[in-house]
Amino acid sequence: MAQTDNTKRNAQHKTTLKAAHRKKHGRRHGTPHTTTLRRTLRREAPSTVGLLVDAQDFAAMRRYGTFPFDDHTVYLQQVEALLKALTAQGVHTTVALFDPEDYEEFCTESGLDADTGASRSRFTAEIAAAGATVTYTGQGIDDLIPVLVSRAVRQATWEYATLLLADLGTCADCGQDIGRAAFDRASHLLMRLLEAAGPGTHHLVCSVPTDSDQLLAVLHTHRDTTGPARLDSAEGAEFATVLAVAVALESRGGVVLRTSAPESPDRVHGWRLAHGGLAPLTAGEVFNAYCTDADTGEPVSPESGVEYCAGFDIGAEPPETHH
Repeated sequence: MAQTDNTKRNAQHKTTLKAAHRKKHGRRHGTPHTTTLRRTLRREAPSTVGLLVDAQDFAAMRRYGTFPFDDHTVYLQQVEALLKALTAQGVHTTVALFDPEDYEEFCTESGLDADTGASRSRFTAEIAAAGATVTYTGQGIDDLIPVLVSRAVRQATWEYATLLLADLGTCADCGQDIGRAAFDRASHLLMRLLEAAGPGTHHLVCSVPTDSDQLLAVLHTHRDTTGPARLDSAEGAEFATVLAVAVALESRGGVVLRTSAPESPDRVHGWRLAHGGLAPLTAGEVFNAYCTDADTGEPVSPESGVEYCAGFDIGAEPPETHH
């Protein structure tokens, strides 16, 4: 009997010790401590939201029965509320462009049922890993959409230009990769142009017509009175790739540079692609190019406080030919 009482007391003692240990360290399932840990992990797990930016894409998704929305405006409002809620929780959130045609193709290739939320979630993760995204920082949905669309267009342009260069193959005479040589040449031209542009904030646009599309690349840089120009490496690579297409194909590409500096009017300069180099336009040609509607050909009023200037010599040596 005494042994049985001791056994019971020992068991009760062990139970009391375990309970005290759990209380001290907060490791019992469902305690406030574990809930806090899960919330911390949730904040550190990034989120991606796929966004249907226009009414046409939204209408295409309505054919799926599991897609819960029937009004695009309400959908955008709900997406914005979700983004704000995630931000309030401390979750890093990015927004990706959700394209219904790409989604349908993705599901077909992956053997997925397109009419499920799980498939939409998986596609969103895929495009976030490889596509264009924008980090959500609290901006309104109307401000976020143009940035996202612009980012997607930039990436699509870069991918298309890269494919064009890759398909050019090698030079029959020297065996050099034509696309690589054109990219190196374009990078050199860009660096020389930025060097010659001097200090200020620079906005460059490169336009290159192709058989199926008009390629457009934009680059923003700033240069102090000392030191080189500062530019985003991704933007620089995209700009050089589009310029390289014009160099390689010897197409009618053009480059426009707009420079802003304190206490002086903006200056606009222009060049045309010629024989693998940048040939300066005259001031009149720059004015005509900038003050003509590209779609209608009708004159456009010049901007106030802008000087239309001839392109300057960037001093780039003639290119070698590999054709």
